[in-house]
Amino acid sequence: MINKIINIAKEAGEVIRNGFGENLQIEFKTGDNNIVTNIDKAAEKIILDFVKTEYPNHSIIAEESGTKHNSSDYTWVIDPLDGTTNFAHGLPIFAVSIGVQKNDKTIAGVIYDVMNNKIYVAEKGAGAFVNNEKISVTKNKILSEGFVVTGFPYNIKKELNRTINVFTTFLLKTRGVRRLGSAALDLCYVASGVFDAFWERELNPWDICAGMLLVEEAGGRISDFMGNPINIFSKQILASNGILHKDILNVFGR
Repeated sequence: MINKIINIAKEAGEVIRNGFGENLQIEFKTGDNNIVTNIDKAAEKIILDFVKTEYPNHSIIAEESGTKHNSSDYTWVIDPLDGTTNFAHGLPIFAVSIGVQKNDKTIAGVIYDVMNNKIYVAEKGAGAFVNNEKISVTKNKILSEGFVVTGFPYNIKKELNRTINVFTTFLLKTRGVRRLGSAALDLCYVASGVFDAFWERELNPWDICAGMLLVEEAGGRISDFMGNPINIFSKQILASNGILHKDILNVFGR
């Protein structure tokens, strides 16, 4: 199955790559800045057609087409283009993200960094890899030397003070904070040792399903802002190298 997921992620990625920089059909979903393009829909169709053909009894959770419940133990969690705003504005930071769950536990995750041609892969209990090279989280033990990444929720106007206060605290307590606009890639970068940690509120299952497994298989830790375990439907996520997790939780006032 994992090789099939890799292949279909690359096929969807090819559609995205070919559409990058072209005239796009842009629609607004919810909020002022939550958009979808014709390329999102085309990439998702490729993945959905594959799943429906190869695994017709499997359930599906997909960003653009919603949820399809079947009787299978397996569920595919699909984000055909994570980082649509970046894509629409010509910023080459976006990815295809596909996770597969069995009995509500993620067993496989693939994230394709389209413009860098990097394929991040994790299987439960088998480690995490990028382009077949094993990856692991950082060994950094000092928060003041930390390099972290975050994202802002679509309802930022309602969450502005809380979001900016936490962001400012991390600016003061770490070496640097970045906001890239793709939660899937943020999690890849934690898993591969670029960032020490990532946090965000109000994400969706397709944003984090594959990336959570990558971080865990790379030796990192996932929780909410209180240190509690989460699932793909949780509305808070903190991913770290594990070593800094307690110090980061203290920033959130745990």
